[in-house]
Amino acid sequence: MRILFAVQGTGNGHISRAREIVPLLKQYGTVDMLISGTQADVLPEEPLQYRFHGFSFVFGKKGGVDHWKTYKCMNLPRLWRDIKSLPLKNYDLIINDFEPVTAWACRFQGRPSVALSHQAAFLSKKTPRPIGTYHWQECLFSHYAPATHKVGFHFDKYDNFIHTPVIRSEIRNQDVKNFGHITVYLPAYHDKYLVNLLKRIPEYRWEIFSKHAKSCYTDKNISVRPINNELYNKSVASSAGLLTGGGFESPAEALFLGKKVMVVPMRNQYEQLCNAEAARHLGIPVLNCFNDSAIPKLKEWLSVSSGPQVHYPDETASIVDSLVKKYSSKS
Repeated sequence: MRILFAVQGTGNGHISRAREIVPLLKQYGTVDMLISGTQADVLPEEPLQYRFHGFSFVFGKKGGVDHWKTYKCMNLPRLWRDIKSLPLKNYDLIINDFEPVTAWACRFQGRPSVALSHQAAFLSKKTPRPIGTYHWQECLFSHYAPATHKVGFHFDKYDNFIHTPVIRSEIRNQDVKNFGHITVYLPAYHDKYLVNLLKRIPEYRWEIFSKHAKSCYTDKNISVRPINNELYNKSVASSAGLLTGGGFESPAEALFLGKKVMVVPMRNQYEQLCNAEAARHLGIPVLNCFNDSAIPKLKEWLSVSSGPQVHYPDETASIVDSLVKKYSSKS
């Protein structure tokens, strides 16, 4: 059996999930891996058969998407050429983690595909949303990377095709301790901005992992490091808590490790606002802005000893087995 597994390269959550799923898929046949996008800090360990520019939103440095850099990075003619050139006829199963080149190539070539992603969970109306009108943003969930079948992941099983998060083996195997520091992963903020704000709470130690930092440095009670998967995992596992953006995998992993979490969703990023609403349902505090006004809420969160308890069993192998048997043309 030949399997194509396509992964979105914006952020690190998609690739982290792929590290667990690809070895399981290899039990069923040959796996070709495809990635598109420009914003990943961590690349897959598996060799890539296809690498495309894709279509990515570029993180800013003040809490939102950098729309100008996103526009400059956009290359629609190249995207269209990549979609038309992707050969799919020899694959027995095409799996897509919110990756647009493969999704639209499948659409134009009449090939079925399986959306296996966090974003697939938003194809259910039962998944939490923020209050307000976001009709055009909802279109991204169904049209950015369309698929014929769906398997989703979220903080809870909101619908019958939604599963609890894929927790990486390297996280499940971490030695969990509490050295008292707070791990910080807020990729939409520049590390200098974070340092200036968090220095106002000197009674805590902060370990910032920044996509904007070029080297390690320390400023009083704060250490800053470039993104490093192994060091980040150890930092979270030995922390008192995680201060992170409105993504999905980072807070899910911290909750699995029994850490308290505070979420700061990116401004005007609908998916992160949805994730923040789901986090609220779990009892996780959410900061809608990260500036001087956030200091009292941060201190209140720091004074709490623990966060919500979750149960995220290791079901990835059974999910993959069911997917292959149900959707492969050779099943």
